[in-house]
Amino acid sequence: MRDRKTDLFTASAAVLLFGCSGHVFAQVDGDTETRDPAMRGLTIDRIVVTGSKEQSQEVAGSVHFIDEEVLEQQSYSDVNRVLRQVPGVNLVEEDGFGLRPNIGIRGSGTDRNNKIAVMEDGVPIAPAPYSAPAAYYFPRTPRIHAIEVTKGPAAIKYGPQTVAGAVNLISTPIPEKPGGGLGGKVNLFAGDFGTMRSHGVVGGFVETGKAFDVGMSFETLQEQSDGFKELDSGGSTGFRIQDYVAKFALRSAEGEPTRQYFELKVQNSDEVSDETYLGLTLDDFRANPYRRYAGSQRDQMNVQHQTYQATHRIDLGDRLDLTTIAYYTKTKRAWYKLDRVSGTSISAILADPVANAAAYQIITGGNSVADALSVKDNNRQYYAAGIQSVLGIGFDMGDISHLFEISVRYHEDEVDRFQRSDGYQMVNGTMVQTSTTSPGAGDNRVGTAKAFATYVRDTIDWGKWTFVPGIRYENISLEETRYNDTARTSVNRFDENKDEVFLPGFGAIYSLTEETRLVGGVHRGFVNTSAGSDAGAEKSWNYEAGVRFRRGYTGLEAIGFLVDYENLVGTCTASTGGGCTIGDQFDGGKARVYGLEMTASYDAGERLGLDWSVPLSAVYTYTQGEFRTSFDSDFGEWGTVNTGDDLPLVPEHQLTLNAGLEGYTWRTFLTMNYVSEARSVAGSGSIPEDERIDSRTLFDVSGEIDVTRDASVFASVHNLTDEVYNVAFRPAGARPGMPRTFMAGLKVQF
Repeated sequence: MRDRKTDLFTASAAVLLFGCSGHVFAQVDGDTETRDPAMRGLTIDRIVVTGSKEQSQEVAGSVHFIDEEVLEQQSYSDVNRVLRQVPGVNLVEEDGFGLRPNIGIRGSGTDRNNKIAVMEDGVPIAPAPYSAPAAYYFPRTPRIHAIEVTKGPAAIKYGPQTVAGAVNLISTPIPEKPGGGLGGKVNLFAGDFGTMRSHGVVGGFVETGKAFDVGMSFETLQEQSDGFKELDSGGSTGFRIQDYVAKFALRSAEGEPTRQYFELKVQNSDEVSDETYLGLTLDDFRANPYRRYAGSQRDQMNVQHQTYQATHRIDLGDRLDLTTIAYYTKTKRAWYKLDRVSGTSISAILADPVANAAAYQIITGGNSVADALSVKDNNRQYYAAGIQSVLGIGFDMGDISHLFEISVRYHEDEVDRFQRSDGYQMVNGTMVQTSTTSPGAGDNRVGTAKAFATYVRDTIDWGKWTFVPGIRYENISLEETRYNDTARTSVNRFDENKDEVFLPGFGAIYSLTEETRLVGGVHRGFVNTSAGSDAGAEKSWNYEAGVRFRRGYTGLEAIGFLVDYENLVGTCTASTGGGCTIGDQFDGGKARVYGLEMTASYDAGERLGLDWSVPLSAVYTYTQGEFRTSFDSDFGEWGTVNTGDDLPLVPEHQLTLNAGLEGYTWRTFLTMNYVSEARSVAGSGSIPEDERIDSRTLFDVSGEIDVTRDASVFASVHNLTDEVYNVAFRPAGARPGMPRTFMAGLKVQF
């Protein structure tokens, strides 16, 4: 298997290098006068939907772009807090640090992001996006330069998941220092709970005096924390992350006739986190929400991830260009965590600690017999590899302007589960190992995927109208082999599944005036099922319509949406609480999600003619999700469902307010985020306390003062009022959000 993976990436790289065989390379800014200067030098404008906040206003669909300026305001490390700036995004927190985000869009499922496409620089970044889309790796926010969130018909550019949308994380570009030479930045922060963060990047382009310039950069992120939870037996509940990125680029020198750009990116990260699936009973949560039971003292996650990406673009003519990306990612993870006590799952124990009193006493540190606690070593290895090319062709037909794009992608990925369990005895609050099983005894299977995808779309400008018709095609082959023995010579079960779908989309913009535009669109949503699944594929028709307004310092966008599911699919995972056979999928039948997304921005300082800026903004989402069929399900988040029941984990209201003051050498920002209560299990009427995800109102504040032209001091307080709230009842028991946290440090640019 290793040779085949290596051969694929080698062949992909060869295609790229062959495309670069001309003697010149070029920066591919497109029209550099209209593009975000921070994005210059990147080659992926054909791969992504938009490359700047300004460009997102031109898209025939709901697209939001969070740029570096916004990311720097609060300097969050938790992507959940960042994505509160985007309407229509549903988030289920888990660990408080954003190590394993659970992101959904417009009421889609949130478990491990498996209903959305997650990318870094246009490359699918989930460890195995087709065969195991429930990701256990997510790029860390401090090293991310910008974030693009795509919904609506523009989502057909990404895949395979198109029901909800996509999140594309854009990495730090190679620094471009005015006048040339090395440039970069360094951020050094420290804060509560032993938290420390250092992030730095250095690099630049060198003019060689020949046909091409050479660019290089090196970036590192170092994060660690002792954690904010209190383990009964003592010890760390935090994490340590080391992340490194290196880039090498060639671009044609100024004045060269052929414009090309080539970039090679290599990224490596290593995470060790003392995280657990074990939460608290409601009574224990009320008594001390930050407690961790003694039964989780051995729990630890280890993740190693590598990305290799080669990107090339060539402008073949005035309005003709070709972009190609080859990629290979490898992820190895082992989450060693408590699974069962006396044969009962931890989620069942915490859901009813009275009926499971003996097991509950053991979890909380009571003495036990040997092997009473079963700790599972969830050992998995993944790889994903592929190559994608996008051809852009611009042409005019009379008064009508076209930008035609056609893309082809071949992708393959694999997940290898080779898991065992260890038995422990609780002795005076300390877990002592008493047995082990052979590797593969816990889970022993390999899943593979091969996919061919293509899309075509045309952006048609005709007077006041912009039309964007398009269609995506996916051909997916999935296989899974379960083995009986460690040597994998005896097959227990073999499953396969094939999907072939056409996913059309259509978006439109009508310019009422230069400042006001009507937008709308429709597209086909799809999420493939797993190999051997008895459930049908998840399919929907998605609709949206609204208005955009922008005049100087004022901006407004309001978009209504409807996601009409023909079939909603639920997947049993340990992270949803188990209670069913892990990997099984369930048909939820027809469902409907509808709502309203609004954003507004206003600079009061500019309006009043003040010497400082007073940026104000609001982000609001109203969402209603309901089942349209009745059924009984073993899927824990559904259970017994009646027509009209609310979808779980979909808050009705979400509101984020931002206010800032910015002088010449100082700036301060206040962010308020409100999320209404939500259900953890489908139902209707009032929400039972043991199924209610708490509403919360959080305030974050930050301030920054320039001490020199290139250096500033920064400080922030997150959860200023120290609000206590339960973010979820999954994977097992109630889980707290991050308490009040202070951080301060130094930012330097050079």
